Amino acid sequence: MAAFGLSGCSDDPGAEPRAPVTPTTTSAPAPAVAPLPDPAALTDVLARLSDPAIPGDAKLPLVEGATPDQAGALDGFAKALADNQLLPLSFTATELSWSEADPGNVWATVTATPAKPESGPLTFPMEFQPAGDGWQLTRETADLLLAFGG
Repeated sequence: MAAFGLSGCSDDPGAEPRAPVTPTTTSAPAPAVAPLPDPAALTDVLARLSDPAIPGDAKLPLVEGATPDQAGALDGFAKALADNQLLPLSFTATELSWSEADPGNVWATVTATPAKPESGPLTFPMEFQPAGDGWQLTRETADLLLAFGG
């Protein structure tokens, strides 16, 4: 005589309780991050701003929110550089990163090296924003760099 038992269905008080099953979820893949701009695209903005051969009104699109009454300040910036024999300036942009506060904007550490080596380079963090097919200085950076004022 054979005895069959169904041990899997018994109420065994000595059996350990099973851990609850946690449902798993799949998340969507992280969105692709656009490539940072070429550093030359950013330094070109600064080269044009510092060029005294380009009139101030032609430089307005290079600065966020610049108005025609600020063309004189842009001319004055380039004139001051020329008067102090700092031109031509060469610019390098390093440490580019996307802005955490303003998506789409880019931060870069920019170094401006004047023609006269004894003047020494100036390194400054600058923020740029997309403008059409190119880039422009953010208003905050322009206010600090160009003394536009509010």
